[in-house]
Amino acid sequence: MNHAGVYLHIPFCRSHCSYCDFATGMYEGELADRYVNSLIREITRWNEVDSPAAVDTIYFGGGTPSLLKPAQIERILRAVRDRFQLVDGAEVTLELNPGDGGTSAAARQETMREFRRLGIDRASFGAQTFDDRELKQLGRTHSAADIPATLEQLRTAGFRNISFDLIAGLPGQTLSGWQRNLDEALKLRPEHLSLYLLDVHEGTPLADQIRSGMRPQPDDDLAGEMYQLMLAEVSAAGYQHYEISNFCLPGFESRHNTKYWAGVPYYGFGCSAHSYDGARRRWANERDTAKYVELIEQETSPVVERTELNDEEARSESIFLGLRLMRGLDLEDYRSRFGADLRAEYSSELVRLSDAGLIEIDEDLMRLTKRGALLSNEVFATLA
Repeated sequence: MNHAGVYLHIPFCRSHCSYCDFATGMYEGELADRYVNSLIREITRWNEVDSPAAVDTIYFGGGTPSLLKPAQIERILRAVRDRFQLVDGAEVTLELNPGDGGTSAAARQETMREFRRLGIDRASFGAQTFDDRELKQLGRTHSAADIPATLEQLRTAGFRNISFDLIAGLPGQTLSGWQRNLDEALKLRPEHLSLYLLDVHEGTPLADQIRSGMRPQPDDDLAGEMYQLMLAEVSAAGYQHYEISNFCLPGFESRHNTKYWAGVPYYGFGCSAHSYDGARRRWANERDTAKYVELIEQETSPVVERTELNDEEARSESIFLGLRLMRGLDLEDYRSRFGADLRAEYSSELVRLSDAGLIEIDEDLMRLTKRGALLSNEVFATLA
């Protein structure tokens, strides 16, 4: 049975990272209080789906959700449990930043214990790099030393499912520097690793810095070498490559994020949150934090965008989302959902992609090769 996921967007940060284009803003206590109240009211009043699926994942994303007080997180969780049927053994994830959560190590430790006591069983934090110079350039507030310290605090608090992110291809980053990042990450042995190639978004400070010459242009060839090194090192350490940018020890896939790629329903709450009914309907909330709060306080729906996918859009989404999972796209499932044979639809394109070493087809499964994972955008563009 395909259970749904609940996503809760908490937009507050201590600082704005130079590469980030998410809906975030600086933490302000009064606005945070109003925002939490609005988020709870949105959950309580929610009626977008007549018979919502039972929920087996809850994900606090942001922003930095751990900036909220444990009592605020508890109120939000209570609202979710009151509104949705939460199955036993649900995965509950909280994003945090290294060093956040209190003014001292003892205060941070106690905060993490409180989060764990609330039933949060998975923690995900943005390490990004173990190089202090690169962290400063990115606008991060933590140091490299905060990364192992945070992981140890989470372990002490009782977390047995921890993930952190690293970014490859940063301006000026070398292959040896990336090797050091991988070495440090694998020594810590988190259950899950998200390893991303840098994506420079227009309108971010980093994009402006690159355009003005303050930072060097990203080197695509070097990024490709970093990706290949990443695959080799992480796989040799016993991690499973289950999605283009995600790796885990056996049994520790992100159950929530996998819903996005598998076409399973997910219901988003908070500013900029997106939702999907698992069939054809998508909707998204107001992006601006203050406007979102005003809409809720005026008892107006925060939804500002609705999309009903047509057949072509639904089929295209099914292909590129399904191929993000390294297990591949089930061609028989595609046929049963859309009444079409993908191999017949794209026969010449599939031959070309296969000859280029980007995909492989094994009976009723089509998957990306390692080379195809690196060049996945080319595959998706061909099959769009």
